[in-house]
Amino acid sequence: MLDIAVLGAGRIGRIHAGNIAAHPGARLAGIADTDQEAAGRLATSLGTRTLIVADAMHADAVLIASPTPTHADYIEQAAAAGRAVFCEKPIDLAADRVRACLAAVSRAGTLLMVGFNRRFDPHFALLKQRLDAGEIGALELLTIISRDPSPPPPSYVATSGGLFRDMMIHDLDMARFMLDEEPVAVSAVASCLVDPAIGAAGDVDTAVVTLRTASGRLCQISNSRRATYGYDQRIEAHGAGGLLRAGNVMPTTVEVATASGFRTDPVLPFFLERYAAAYRAELDAFVRAARGEGPARPNGEDGLRALLLADAAVEAARTGRTVKPAEI
Repeated sequence: MLDIAVLGAGRIGRIHAGNIAAHPGARLAGIADTDQEAAGRLATSLGTRTLIVADAMHADAVLIASPTPTHADYIEQAAAAGRAVFCEKPIDLAADRVRACLAAVSRAGTLLMVGFNRRFDPHFALLKQRLDAGEIGALELLTIISRDPSPPPPSYVATSGGLFRDMMIHDLDMARFMLDEEPVAVSAVASCLVDPAIGAAGDVDTAVVTLRTASGRLCQISNSRRATYGYDQRIEAHGAGGLLRAGNVMPTTVEVATASGFRTDPVLPFFLERYAAAYRAELDAFVRAARGEGPARPNGEDGLRALLLADAAVEAARTGRTVKPAEI
């Protein structure tokens, strides 16, 4: 059994802690959070104990689901203690801080996996598998659509790093994963169309980014903070020999047909429901990697490359120019 301590008792920490508690190959060693009451409630509900951060570093592995500004420090502490680390994205909002953190992990010789869970979604993973098998020939055009059901509060926006680093970073990682080639040019346009308070906080809520690889492959990413019909998550890969598409997921496949037309269930409401299976598969991969039974991917370099693409998108949207991503 792999003992895993969780840092963070918020929304995403609760998801990870519950999955660890239910995992046949892992044991939830405890929960640490600056809010001791929240940590205590979660620990009690899952039959484990409340920890302080220093105690958490004695587990076999540490899962970091705390606020973003704490991620790099906690990674370095866990790496120095020789622990395997899983960290929710992003490692940090500043590329130089991420580079310093990855250097510390490298010196310690420990394992770091970063939480880009969409790679583990069964629908997207199967699309990638069939793409790699050559089912549609050479990939030419990739389209990724990601739209939240409603905008976050301005208080969240102010500390999130902005749409490109907070929301689209998942899609930028997915683009790298599907393209299997690094983007060398980033173009972006963005607006504030959903909530004026987001604009007042200095962010955007609607954006389109285009990526181009050295071989000429293209990817278009569309993000919006509003989708009245639910959590919109789709990928389309167009190749020389055809098309692969992964559509939205419904609660059921039941369909009603009347004189007014066909009706289905609405799409799943948000990421907790849409990516529940992905979070479980992601944990499986981390447990195997911590045991030396598989690669720790996505890793720290993947986290840095996605952030550099997000940084390039910010600059492209601001300047109206095509931007080359910074080197890692």
